[in-house]
Amino acid sequence: MKFIHLSDLHIGKRVYEYSLLDDQAYILEEILKITEEEKPDAAFLAGDIYDKSVPSAEAVALFDDFLVKLKALVPEIIIVSGNHDSAARVAFGGRIMDRSGIHISPVYDGRIEPVTLETGEECVNIYLLPYIKPVQVKHYFPEEEINSFSDALKLVIRQMNVDNASRNILVAHLCVTGAERAESEELYIGGAEDVSAELFEPFDYTALGHIHRPQNISRTVRYCGTPLKYSFSEAKDRKSVTVGELHEDGVVSIKTEPLIPKRDMVEIRGTYEEVTARDFYADTSLTEDYVHVILTDEEDIPDAAAKLSVIYHGFMKLDYDNKRTRLGGFDFAQQTDLSEKTPFDLFADLYEKQNGGPMDKEQAEMISSMIEKLQEAEK
Repeated sequence: MKFIHLSDLHIGKRVYEYSLLDDQAYILEEILKITEEEKPDAAFLAGDIYDKSVPSAEAVALFDDFLVKLKALVPEIIIVSGNHDSAARVAFGGRIMDRSGIHISPVYDGRIEPVTLETGEECVNIYLLPYIKPVQVKHYFPEEEINSFSDALKLVIRQMNVDNASRNILVAHLCVTGAERAESEELYIGGAEDVSAELFEPFDYTALGHIHRPQNISRTVRYCGTPLKYSFSEAKDRKSVTVGELHEDGVVSIKTEPLIPKRDMVEIRGTYEEVTARDFYADTSLTEDYVHVILTDEEDIPDAAAKLSVIYHGFMKLDYDNKRTRLGGFDFAQQTDLSEKTPFDLFADLYEKQNGGPMDKEQAEMISSMIEKLQEAEK
């Protein structure tokens, strides 16, 4: 069985108040071109379809268009919801679409039944695991001891009763210990969300979402990464579509097809005079790319951001790297880019500034829990 593995589309995402909807429409068309060339039997979308639990009408329309076009190219599509999605909204109409070959993870109710796909003489069981928290699992198994994401996942997989005599694939949205992360991800503090890759041993392949950098966790466990860069920490990453094949002998082969964005996300460094010199940016795409400028001038340049945005139309962020900033002698409120930080990061920075040291583990867990409750109440 041949498949493509996608995740973390984050349709509707904004970065530094720039809407990426146009960029996402472009890259989804590129994905469709690759799909048409590869002719897979199935497509896996491993969560975070949208960037918000209540996506905009424009975001929903874009995904709807992509899904229609993808279904015309792929017989079977597997979709699970991620932590940015509303599981109930993503699952709407799922039982009807299931008949047409679009299989969507329902809201977790204590059971996960596989979708069995037949390709020629081969049958493969696909298990759809949406993003779930320990409290959700505990609700259906109150007698079980569930104190962590790892405890919850162990129980969920045990309840699947995976038949090792068959071929099995898991499509899931979660965080595996040891995965290399990017700044654009929303993760629990201190690795509380992490689970061991060893838990996926019952499966011939585990198609993961949640972590934005493409990477193999093991021979059969992989994050495909985002199709676009969503933070400057990913500036040097190479985005791609993961194409896999499950062979008769049980071996999974993986290759990647590169995705070239309409506008790249890049970092440039130098003095103000250097980065504004015409020969620095002429004959490049820098003037249209999304740009983080790091100035090395010892003195701040008056109105630098406004001046740079005239040259770099996708200018997003300005920082200084000089003796003053390296010594830490800068104004936190003015020099820290707040839009790139999570609420927990902001509180942790403020706490450290006021108290001369970081929070301890107990304090961090308490603040993380409080923020999570507030975010849930806002949904």
